[in-house]
Amino acid sequence: MIHTTLCYLERDGCYLMLHRTKKEGDMNRDKWLGIGGKFEEGESPEDCALREVREETGLTMTDYRYRGIVTFVSDRWPTEYMHLFTCAGFTGSMHPCDEGDLRWVPKSQIPQLPLWKGDLLFFRLLAEGRPFFSLKLCYRGEDLAAAVLDGRPLEV
Repeated sequence: MIHTTLCYLERDGCYLMLHRTKKEGDMNRDKWLGIGGKFEEGESPEDCALREVREETGLTMTDYRYRGIVTFVSDRWPTEYMHLFTCAGFTGSMHPCDEGDLRWVPKSQIPQLPLWKGDLLFFRLLAEGRPFFSLKLCYRGEDLAAAVLDGRPLEV
């Protein structure tokens, strides 16, 4: 099992998105994601999110919220527990990312990007301002087979 973080930095009605194009063998290749990555030994979710955002963007988060945990179950990859954050305040200057291209994308345009189907569910929960949530997403290949929100099945 893997623990990761994912953070959506917000500015002027946009999220900072990463178009994953540069890493060989990347399960997220050609998809658009937030900023994040795997925990290092001894890190808390906040430690990991702060480090990953700084490493991938050059920015330091100053106003962030832990929004939920997303459990990914797949027939291809190990189970992943993704700790989801949003960030409304940050300092520093953005630098290029070695995993892909960073771009500020208007929130209204995000559903048109190549995303994992389950990402649309947690974008909806974020947009609704839902308090901390637990979302389980079950995939067969790249197809979303099932979703469970706070222990209750969702229509997919």
